[in-house]
Amino acid sequence: MKLKAIFFDLDDTLLWDKKSVETAFQKTCAYATTKVNVDAASLELAVREEASALYDTYETRPFTQMIGINPFEGLWGTFDDPSEDFQKMKAIIPEYQTQAWTRGLKKLGIEDEALGMELAAYFPNMRKESPFIYEETFEVLDQLKGKYTLLLMTNGSPSLQNTKLEISPEIAPYFDHILISGAFGKGKPDPSIFEHALDLVGITADEALMVGDNLMTDILGSSKVGMHSVWINREKKQASAEVIPTYTIENLRELLAIIE
Repeated sequence: MKLKAIFFDLDDTLLWDKKSVETAFQKTCAYATTKVNVDAASLELAVREEASALYDTYETRPFTQMIGINPFEGLWGTFDDPSEDFQKMKAIIPEYQTQAWTRGLKKLGIEDEALGMELAAYFPNMRKESPFIYEETFEVLDQLKGKYTLLLMTNGSPSLQNTKLEISPEIAPYFDHILISGAFGKGKPDPSIFEHALDLVGITADEALMVGDNLMTDILGSSKVGMHSVWINREKKQASAEVIPTYTIENLRELLAIIE
């Protein structure tokens, strides 16, 4: 194989999205404790549970699953994107965000819709203030830029994924192509988005490598089109008997040795 291109996932591969969401929750729940007598950690857990349950009840759920938008992205996105499905989400989202916080408070015995609305508005600001990037991300991209075509392939809403890139502006310039599932119309692991990425770069599957943290999207999808893959397993998650990456690493720096 003559490697010509490397495809990277964004969230929890280059950007530490999980930490950003945790930090936004911590800041918002700490703010809530200044308003009412509530335990911040208990409120976070309650809101996470209520948000996840509520998110599944909307008619947009099949679409968000296909595109790859999780309940916690729903807590801070606007989804003002062109398609009919995104416009449905845009209409639902304000109620969803308010209800997730209001129901979380109610679970802890606090009935206060005004506070729920206030926390729903506070959380997106805290998420935007809390962008985290893995310390090795730029070190590795610096080594690869110019030697290979780099493509960023991320599931999600264009408006939300572009916001993530805007608040971490150093990332986008490394990439020759940025492919967002919501703009394409299908998300990973659908093989069509991988085929589209290969067409964009003008290469065959054996000339590309997919790097991502999610077995069921990044690794499964790339395997469907015959691409080699690197699973970045920072949290030492259980491997799968069904979805087998070509390589497994725990830190992005290990990618350089694989490529060499």
